Amino acid sequence: MKILVAEDESQLLRVLTVAMEHAGYDVDPVDNGLKAVEHAKENSYDVIMLDIMMPVMDGITALKKIRESGDKTYILMLTAKAEVDDRVTGLDSGADDYLTKPFSLKELLARLRSKERREDDFTPNKLELGDVTLNVSKQELVSHNSIRLSGTETQLMNYFLLNQNKELSTEELLNHVWKNDIDANADVVWIYVSYLRQKLQSIQSSVRIEGDKGGSYKLVK
Repeated sequence: MKILVAEDESQLLRVLTVAMEHAGYDVDPVDNGLKAVEHAKENSYDVIMLDIMMPVMDGITALKKIRESGDKTYILMLTAKAEVDDRVTGLDSGADDYLTKPFSLKELLARLRSKERREDDFTPNKLELGDVTLNVSKQELVSHNSIRLSGTETQLMNYFLLNQNKELSTEELLNHVWKNDIDANADVVWIYVSYLRQKLQSIQSSVRIEGDKGGSYKLVK
């Protein structure tokens, strides 16, 4: 999993980064809310961790801006014991969960493992961009008309919609859509991107997938 962690306490940020990287996660550490918003806008993440009390931009404001952009990434807020109202505000503003300081690294890593096991539970059933809607459970893509998708096409379109307007490398797509297929490669990604392009055209959607074989791709309207 790729994780963005925003924490202004330098020692805690360093400890969190080392612990998560040691557990095998890819971590981007930042020290304020504005940097978190900028990173979330440019990159795809599986988890975003936001401390509430940060300089430049606090965690609640950063959370709201990330959600306003349409980003549906799982967000975990880091809060102090006394910040009950902030926890409520965070959850009401779109956070998925919170962890109260001081917390144990074991608990944090356990929550991340749980998130990995239950990844599908945190994905909305319907995702939209411009004039196109994906119904995940029905494996159906809808615009001016509708078309059914295969399971792999649905997973790929789902990941594009969760990270709309972001450049996604071929490697990222392989790691998320074909993570259990050791034989998948850049050619497979290109084939399925081509399938989705054809199906977007067939339902007369203005949404398109930019990018070339072996490089990065971006879903835009």
